Amino acid sequence: MQISDYNNGQTIETPVASAARTSSNNSGPLLHFGLAKTIRAQLDVTAASGTTPTLDVVIEDTLDGTNWNTVGTFTQKTTTGRQVIDITGLFAGTLRVRWTIGGTTPSFTFSVTWGVDRD
Repeated sequence: MQISDYNNGQTIETPVASAARTSSNNSGPLLHFGLAKTIRAQLDVTAASGTTPTLDVVIEDTLDGTNWNTVGTFTQKTTTGRQVIDITGLFAGTLRVRWTIGGTTPSFTFSVTWGVDRD
């Protein structure tokens, strides 16, 4: 994960860097979010191709590293676009971004960036 800035009390981070992806996966565990109060997350899809391609992206937390709970969901994407969601509440110490790609020969270029308020 890349930490790019600190702005107005928020740490700006990029848990999923922009890249072309053709299969479902996740960011891997992202640690030390137990004190986070809010997360403002942005999904930026810059390219989409294939026959009826779909991209579903969620943010999850876990207490034990095995069982993951959805804490934020982006609207399903089928083309380029940007969406911002606000997630509030208490989080487990570990988060991840998980994506599911569907369709025939699908490809999406996308990134996820977020601002985390730990104050």
